[in-house]
Parts: sequence; structure tokens; C-alpha cells
Amino acid sequence: MKVYLDAMGGDNAPKEIIKGAIEAKAEKGYEIILVGKEDVIKEELKNLGKDPKSFEILNATETIDMHDDPIKAVRSKRDSSIVVGCRAIKGNDEAVFVSAGSTGAILAGASLFTGRIKGTKRPALGVVLQGLEKPVLMMDNGANIECKPEHLLEFAKIGSLYMKNVYGIKEPTVGLANNGTEESKGSPLYKEANALLREKLPNFIGNVEMKQLFFGEADVIVCDGFTGNMILKTVEGSLTFAVKVLKGVLKKSPKNMLAAALIKNDITQAFSGFDPSATGGAPLFGIDGIVFKAHGSSDSVAIKNAIIKAAEFHASGFMAEARECFAAKDEAVEE
Repeated sequence: MKVYLDAMGGDNAPKEIIKGAIEAKAEKGYEIILVGKEDVIKEELKNLGKDPKSFEILNATETIDMHDDPIKAVRSKRDSSIVVGCRAIKGNDEAVFVSAGSTGAILAGASLFTGRIKGTKRPALGVVLQGLEKPVLMMDNGANIECKPEHLLEFAKIGSLYMKNVYGIKEPTVGLANNGTEESKGSPLYKEANALLREKLPNFIGNVEMKQLFFGEADVIVCDGFTGNMILKTVEGSLTFAVKVLKGVLKKSPKNMLAAALIKNDITQAFSGFDPSATGGAPLFGIDGIVFKAHGSSDSVAIKNAIIKAAEFHASGFMAEARECFAAKDEAVEE
């Protein structure tokens, strides 16, 4: 298996990206191809004390900025690291592409140049969150601002396959994010989606309120990308707030500081599942190839873990089963 890594994508590129590649190669022995401006990559390898010949480099003379219009950028910058990386894995089941670049550009590049799984219409971004007792996959998290009920059904099916193949959950349950558990709750989209999921999915358990997100109500929770992104950002902000409040309490007095020293390791372990650096990133579902999106602010640890997660995804057998699942014409949905 080859890992094509976008060396130019992300807030900390190229240094942290290349450093992460070095760490992943040393730890796991992966064959990693650095995609980006060859002269810049070689110089950074030297700065990090590595022989420029220690990594294969796939030259890409352009970069896509976070502020570029994603669709226009991938169409006009055909030699950007994102487009070159997406092209490199097209039709190649023994390769994955990892990038911390613009989510919109990666989505557009993967859709246009890697292609979608036959029978799917809407690639989605899925994020696995660590629940109280088990992980939960939430999707979509920003790829599709507007959806139809059929798209949410597609997310539910492909999300279930992911949790089955990657997390070993034999029969993943699916919930629909909503503002109440009753079937009558929600906007017209969510009412129609509830009826469709109930009809088509034997593993659908109904609406799930987001106060239950971390408590094992469902293995997969689906929603439109606007809602999912709002939920995810709220979760991130709430966790940051909770940690700051906890730190403030633990530093309040010598007694509390002593208690903090005694339980420091337990607290660190409890919150480790919410650390973006540990989770690495998230796959783009519906793409006919493995494209893994790392967080834009990823450091070397996050990039290393994103590479490892992408490799584990590759080894899971997910792609073959997803292609088979959506091969029938009646699985296709309209844009």
C-alpha cells in the first residue's frame, strides 16, 4: 500500500506534515509519497535532518489556499497538490490520499478526479466521536449543506458499513439527529427522512436528540452537513470550555492542585478520545478510493495518526463492500 500525502495542505505545512510522514514511516514502515512542490519538500527534509532521497516526491507546482473557492480552484489549479494526489489514487486500490488542506477543495478534487462509488451521488464527511462506552459516527459534517431524504439514507448505509468493517460492530444501529424522538418532530426534510429510513433500514432506531450523542443511543447518526457541522463545532467548543473550567477548579487551591496531581493520568486518559491529534482525521465517504481529511491545524502527531487511520481503513475491506452495496441501480439517488 502507498500513502500519498499532501505536503502543502494545512496551517502547519510543510514542516509538520513532512515531520508526521517521517514519524509514520519510522513507526509503521509505510511507503509514503510526498505530494507538493519538490524543491520546498526537499529543503524541508534537509531542515529536519533527512536525506531528500529518503522519500519519493510527486511534484505538484501549485497549491490551493484555504480562502480559494474550492470548485474553481480544483478546476483551474490542475497541478495543485490536492488534485495531483486525488488523481494518483484513481483506480488504485493499493493507495490512499491524506490531506490537511481545504475540506471543500479535497471534496471537489476527490469527486472530480478520483470519482464516486457507482450508485452514490453525495460524498459525505464522517467523524467518529468517542462516546461514554463506545464510538459513534456522525455524518454529514459539512460536505452537503442541503440534502434530500435519499441522501441521508445513503449516509446511513455507508456509515453502517464503516462501523461494521472498521470498528467491528456486527449490526450498527442508525439514528436520525433531531430535536425530539417523536416521528412528527423536525423540519419537512427530517420528517420525510425518518419515514424513508424506517422503511428501508432494519437497523434504524428513529430520531435521536443530541443530548444523547455520547451515550450509545446509536452507532451512526445522520444529518445534513449544515446541522452536522454545527453539532461538531458545538461539541468542540463545549469540550474546550469544560477543560478550561476543570483546570481553573484544579488550580484554585493547594488542596485542589494536590488532587489534580493524583488524578492527572486518569483525566488525560478520559479526554484522550476527544483529542483531534489522536483521532487523526476523517474519511470522505462515497469516494471511489480512500481519501482521508486531516484537521487543518494538524501537527506532526495528528498527521502521523491520520496516516495510520487511513492505512487501517484500507485494510478493513470497506471499499469492496461499499461498491457492492451501491452497485444496484435502485440504490442511486438524484442530485
